[in-house]
Amino acid sequence: MSSLVADTHAVLWSLYERGRLPKDAQAAFEQAAAAGDPVFLSAISIVEVRYLVEKFRLSAEVLDGLLRAIDAEDGRLSVVSVDLDIARMMHRIPRELVPDMPDRIIAATALHLDLPLVTGDARIRSSPITTIW
Repeated sequence: MSSLVADTHAVLWSLYERGRLPKDAQAAFEQAAAAGDPVFLSAISIVEVRYLVEKFRLSAEVLDGLLRAIDAEDGRLSVVSVDLDIARMMHRIPRELVPDMPDRIIAATALHLDLPLVTGDARIRSSPITTIW
């Protein structure tokens, strides 16, 4: 199984700026697609993209494209709700290492699913989870 969890920037780069992804991250996305395995995305990532659109840091087209990719029938992107299990898992991501709450939720999602997280975030990569970058 080659499923993975993607951080917000990683999924956006995989959709719009693939060249920004390191080779290991590109390969992970390609392996999941080739195997027909989903790439999981925390619901907090959608909230984060919406917020960045509202702050004019991303265009509305980026959010629209992300939502289209999620709704696509190929099932490549699968949204994981933020639930009680993920909230409980957050204690394993030290706030001192990863102070940003959305980042902690994304990391906790990877822990909960027991999957690697594709991220370039150095703070998350220094936490006790398996990352790809």
